Amino acid sequence: MKRMIGIVGLILMAAVTVSPLMAQETAQPAPEAKEVRPEDKLVVVWTSGDRDVALKMVFMYTYNASASRFGWWDDITLVVWGPSAKLLSEDKELQEYIAKMKEAGITLEACKACADMYEASGKLTELGIDVKYMGDVLTNYVKEGRHVLTF
Repeated sequence: MKRMIGIVGLILMAAVTVSPLMAQETAQPAPEAKEVRPEDKLVVVWTSGDRDVALKMVFMYTYNASASRFGWWDDITLVVWGPSAKLLSEDKELQEYIAKMKEAGITLEACKACADMYEASGKLTELGIDVKYMGDVLTNYVKEGRHVLTF
């Protein structure tokens, strides 16, 4: 019996000693996300109403450049501006491609002024695109040193 109590005591002492160590392991903060430098960010401004330009250049490059594909850029924003807003609001294939880009972590934005002119703001919002006035936003992207491509 004394031997059994001794063994139980050792087990309890081990549990008390290990328990705080386990708590310390779980209490550690999660590693912080890597801050992305402006020069590692890309903004693609898509203005063309030409479907072939969208499929065979803008979408192909933007999607493949994403971190979830080839990782050429750490952060990518696609801006839908002008006639591209109308085209995207009407074309199912392009809408499916946009969904794929969103899944790949690409930020999707659209110029509200232009989208409103084409009566496309509602549809673009449904697609998960952040529709907002883009003049100041694009200016800030340029001033902070992001790379900007326009099509």
